[in-house]
Amino acid sequence: MVAARTREVEISGIRKMFEAAPPGAINLGLGEPDFEPPPRVLTALCEAVRNGHNHYGPSAGLPELREKIAERYRDRDPSTGRENVIVTGSASEGLMATALALYDPGDEVLVPNPGFVLYGPQARLVGAVPVPYSLPESRGHLPDVAELESLVSSRTRAIVVNSPANPTGAVLPKSLVDRIVALADRHELTIVSDEVYEGIVYDGPAASFWGRSDRVVVVQSFSKMLAATGWRIGYLVASRPLAVELNKIHYHVMACPSTPAQVAVLAGLDAPTPGPAMLREFARRRELVVKLLRGIPGVSCVPPAGAFYAFPRYSWPLASGEVAGALLARGVITTPGDAFGSLGASHLRISFAASRPSIRRGLAIFRELGASLDGGRAA
Repeated sequence: MVAARTREVEISGIRKMFEAAPPGAINLGLGEPDFEPPPRVLTALCEAVRNGHNHYGPSAGLPELREKIAERYRDRDPSTGRENVIVTGSASEGLMATALALYDPGDEVLVPNPGFVLYGPQARLVGAVPVPYSLPESRGHLPDVAELESLVSSRTRAIVVNSPANPTGAVLPKSLVDRIVALADRHELTIVSDEVYEGIVYDGPAASFWGRSDRVVVVQSFSKMLAATGWRIGYLVASRPLAVELNKIHYHVMACPSTPAQVAVLAGLDAPTPGPAMLREFARRRELVVKLLRGIPGVSCVPPAGAFYAFPRYSWPLASGEVAGALLARGVITTPGDAFGSLGASHLRISFAASRPSIRRGLAIFRELGASLDGGRAA
């Protein structure tokens, strides 16, 4: 027999589609840059392994890496120090450690809908109740502060925000960030801010929640900024009293993060991350994806302002799993929109962390499918 909590969650729709894909499928499903880490980072990893950096390190991470991370946040809060930083085994582990540290059974946590697949399940795993707030296409996938206010109850403990957002690519403007901070302060809520796509923006910088309140946990990752998804290395930034508590939970989850991976990513922080070439390529792909999606009969798409996802809506009377399944049968991996919440119905997540030829081939197949469905018309 397994613990009851295991029945509260399922494998994500992202993984289901990826693992069911036939060999050679065009992958527009996973959020994984088709780049390699910068050469200096790869060299640093090899040298770390060869030079004996293969043993346990401090639970919160190597001091020199924590200090370098803290430096990157001092433009938002000059008092940021390495005591605010915990290096984690990926942003996913950081999110789980945060849930374990913050949420008690029965607490309510406001989570985005549609939103990344881990937020709700992680709350449920610790006995908390995820309360969705809406990010509809009609608002450009941005939250309504009045709705957030209406959802706060005496049991609300935290609000999870994600900007740039997965799956929609929406970026919160600074004015909206300020209003969310004011709401959280009024109700003494902790803001859990997933900022792993912070550097991948197209229409101006993304506003961070760091430095705006004492009740903020920033979740970050090196997976996207250094194209090192398989290394599973990330970090948290939090106020110093809270960081101490987060580190206790982090220790009990994994003791300490990978030492050689930390040495390697430290080498990568001496230059802009992500690299300019990667950002330029993602910008070109964004333009291509939006253009091609808008040419598919029955499909609309809000242009993503950040990250590397488009979240098109279709007009056919089919569940998103059915559309994603039909594409999978034709050799294209996408992610059903409802994997990200109820408001993802009639949507797909399209990752453009794939080559432009792959994007063209995959969306040509999507166009053929659209033209064949009831209500579809070839343009």
